[in-house]
Amino acid sequence: MSLHRKAAIAGIAELPPRRETPGETTLGLIAKVGARAVQDAALTANDIDGLFVGTQVGETPQHVAVTVAEYLGLQPSVAELVDLGGASAAGMVWRAAAAISAGMCTTALCVLANTREAGYAPRSPNRNPIREFDVPYGASGANTSYALIAQRYLHEYGLQPEHLAYVPVVERQNAQLNPDAIFYGKPITVEDVLASPLVADPLHLLEIVMPCAGGAALVVTSTDRAGHLPHPPVTLLGAGERATHRAVSSAPTLTSSPLAQAVADAYEMAHISPADLDVLALYDCYSVLVLITLEDAGICPRGSAAAWLRENDVSHHGRQALNPHGGQLGCGQADLAGGMGHIVEAVRQLRGEAGERQHATARLALVTGNGATMGEEAALILEGLR
Repeated sequence: MSLHRKAAIAGIAELPPRRETPGETTLGLIAKVGARAVQDAALTANDIDGLFVGTQVGETPQHVAVTVAEYLGLQPSVAELVDLGGASAAGMVWRAAAAISAGMCTTALCVLANTREAGYAPRSPNRNPIREFDVPYGASGANTSYALIAQRYLHEYGLQPEHLAYVPVVERQNAQLNPDAIFYGKPITVEDVLASPLVADPLHLLEIVMPCAGGAALVVTSTDRAGHLPHPPVTLLGAGERATHRAVSSAPTLTSSPLAQAVADAYEMAHISPADLDVLALYDCYSVLVLITLEDAGICPRGSAAAWLRENDVSHHGRQALNPHGGQLGCGQADLAGGMGHIVEAVRQLRGEAGERQHATARLALVTGNGATMGEEAALILEGLR
């Protein structure tokens, strides 16, 4: 089944990232940002008959989708929990499009949000392979896993830490045109990155995403219906998804990811090539991930992403804009909603609503999502019709 032009994004909303959200609840943030997305689409709650939510809803450990539906006053014909880590947002969009194409619903709300309190503590460990076979040997948390990936990437392609350090510099540059970004007004240099604390060799503090709170939501409806709503429709042209592993110790390779095949599927469905893209909304929780993603997406050959980034203008003035809102490294990662922020930015660009950072000819955007340390990957091709 092809999803080519079967659905479009008709409404968006985002809560600006914050370091802490005292007194807030996850359900409350979901309700707030979800209502704004529906309002942006000029629809009402009665129009929503599909619901896609993430796993991290602090108020309920189970029956998550129906709990959210009840809280929002919805009675959806499709309600699904999407558990793909940072790829959840992208995964929601194609699932919503598939449900609409199959006639299971007409208009879906995709929503993610999280709270963050002062003195935040990690979630309690549970029994699963990564806890039994990785954590006891020191491979605990994403920093260690991505450090292993970064070490291998530098070794395999004969690169140095400064090649990684340039990634957050570029992201921060773009964030200077986004007043909602956590690091708005705070540009950095490669020297700043290399002088920041070494968290897990070779990764420094400033090339690791800083968690924060916030939310994001999308409304997906049929292409026909989107054409009768206020905003220029943003159509889903192609999608792809692959999942191979959770623990980095089980990864087939450390210098590529299943995103390569997911993106290839998305290109094939959309009938485009990498050269056709105008906006690259790439998941960017760590510096090394950006380089690998550029290569997995076919933007540049293997091992050349660092040079490509230096040689090309990736601001909104360039041929292909990379995370013009600053990405997660420059804007902030509101947990799973951080991944949805990439979709929101892509829609803004394709609608022509990105203000100072608007790409002049934005028509096609690639959005990627990443979960489980480069083990769960999703890709979307979006087209603007303004």
